[in-house]
Amino acid sequence: MFKGLLLDRVDDKLTATLGDISPQGLPEGDVTLKVLYSTLNYKDALAITGKAPVVRSFPMVPGIDFVGEVLESKSDQWKAGDLAILNGWGVGEMHWGGLAEQARVKSEWLVPLPASMKPKQAMSLGTAGYTAMLSVMALVEQGVKAGDGEILVTGANGGVGSVAIMLLSKLGYNVVASTGRMEEKEHLLSLGASDVVHRDELSSAGRPLSKERWAGAIDSVGSHTLANVCASMRYGGVVTACGLAQGFDFPATVMPFILRGVRLIGIDSVNAPIDKRIVAWAQLSELIDTELLAENTQDITLDECVDVANDLLAGKVRGRVVVNCQE
Repeated sequence: MFKGLLLDRVDDKLTATLGDISPQGLPEGDVTLKVLYSTLNYKDALAITGKAPVVRSFPMVPGIDFVGEVLESKSDQWKAGDLAILNGWGVGEMHWGGLAEQARVKSEWLVPLPASMKPKQAMSLGTAGYTAMLSVMALVEQGVKAGDGEILVTGANGGVGSVAIMLLSKLGYNVVASTGRMEEKEHLLSLGASDVVHRDELSSAGRPLSKERWAGAIDSVGSHTLANVCASMRYGGVVTACGLAQGFDFPATVMPFILRGVRLIGIDSVNAPIDKRIVAWAQLSELIDTELLAENTQDITLDECVDVANDLLAGKVRGRVVVNCQE
């Protein structure tokens, strides 16, 4: 038996229970792993609290990512003792996830842990950090250079936003952070932001076009915020969209795109191809400041996940949350 967080729905009521699970209950897959660390992402918090229909089938072990040590493998790609990272692929939604002491998954979903990265560091980044890296990669691929002007990061105190600030700053970009928690301004400046603006400047219905300011932007908020970011981009600016903390709607016009040549790039971390994942994790291992990362991370155990999930949705969590699945 191993310990895990199990979600179930009984009479339309969601339950989240930490208890013993039989290995025979693990889903199909050709690699079984000892889960060393997982994380709490925004999507995990929605799943655990039932605030959004993230989970597609019950019962379900939540947790959209983890780092683990291979226990058994039927795949030639993996052997016992290998360390691997998993992000996305519907894990924690349709396939049992990482908030347990063990997991069984498909071998093609796994990425090798970079040699220079420790397991805990990998989950201090987690899907949020990996998504931030994909977003930064997209800005670079679209030709946004460090000298082009200010880069806006919305949802800056969240997982994606905080890591994006660290990465962009390390690459020499001039980063402006947007947050609703101005009491965290000094923390955001310590991560590498040059300035901090209040989210209220962006979160209400705005004009089709605003004054040009941003050369690039990474948005994890969506809704009016994303629309206003697009409206205030400089000519030829690039926005990456990777989240919906404010909402999944996009109340915008075509004006920024046809009058300023603004480009809106969608970032999908769930089904991104394996080669892009490997590149993203390799770059994370090279670029991330491990001391800053540690300062931006809080540690919890499996039995604290439900409480912290509620705090996360209430906006009370700063940065990243690492779950030690073996304590």
